[in-house]
Amino acid sequence: MLLRLTFLSSKLDRCLHNRAQQRHIFIATALTIGSFLFGKDARLADMMDRGELHDKNVEYELKRQERIDARLKTLQSTRPMKPMYKGHVPLTAIEKMILFTVSGVRSFFHPENGINIVQLGESTALPFVLENLKQTMLSDETGRRILREKPNVTTDQLDMGKLSKLPKNTFGYRFFKWLEKEGVSPDTRAPVTYIDDPVHAYIFKRYRQCHDFYHSLNDLPIIIEGEITVKALEAANLGIPMAALGALLAPLRLKSVQRDRLYDIYLPWAVKTGLSCKPLINVYWEELLEKDIDKLKKELGITAPPDLREIRKERAQKRKQLKLRYENFDQ
Repeated sequence: MLLRLTFLSSKLDRCLHNRAQQRHIFIATALTIGSFLFGKDARLADMMDRGELHDKNVEYELKRQERIDARLKTLQSTRPMKPMYKGHVPLTAIEKMILFTVSGVRSFFHPENGINIVQLGESTALPFVLENLKQTMLSDETGRRILREKPNVTTDQLDMGKLSKLPKNTFGYRFFKWLEKEGVSPDTRAPVTYIDDPVHAYIFKRYRQCHDFYHSLNDLPIIIEGEITVKALEAANLGIPMAALGALLAPLRLKSVQRDRLYDIYLPWAVKTGLSCKPLINVYWEELLEKDIDKLKKELGITAPPDLREIRKERAQKRKQLKLRYENFDQ
């Protein structure tokens, strides 16, 4: 009986050992296949198949370019039209709706991400809105000249070195100091991508590039309250849908004290000023940089709002004083 038990135990050990070996072999094989399919080996195999591991001669580069051209041609065949200008990406109606929905949700929850705001702006820039702005420009001598000359707002075109040396009360100097204080640059404005009509695309680009002029003219900082105020000004003056959406929805995510400031002071100022001042799309800002800023505001029909930075600073000081007072009571 003892010999039989010993034999059975030995046989069981050999069986378990063999199964363990088989399991190890299976795992090693699976890992090898997985590495080949999904890892470096797969990339090497793909590169070998495309001929990318050989010396890059003229024939190789030619074939590579042919493959790229073929892919682009296939992609273009799915577009509703050919690109109308450099960087243009034509979208179908369904794609535009998806872009509007996705960018709208993302903009509400992540307004700090500029890409969301850019995409929302273009997806809501409907043709009839831009056509209305176009007619506004065509009805004005300066607006017609802007459309004809198509100025581009960049640091090179504005000559920042020159602006820094202008008299302190000129619009150009104030614009330079505002850029310096806020740590921004005119070069950071994104190009237009999804608007189909080339003229409409330039008008929207002009609107986008002039946004900082409105900020600096009224000395509004790049914080959420300042941005909402400028958006409300743009909505009232230019009729840009995205600006109106921003002015209406963005305050919902603010603290109560911020909302109170907006509703009591800055939104009423923005709407009143936007409706009464000259159409800002017809202002050739680049030619007014050496003009006295107070005279410029008067000509445009703009009165400056209360200093937002000072209001926030005064409130912070009051909070600090109250905190110190209560701390003294606890002692």
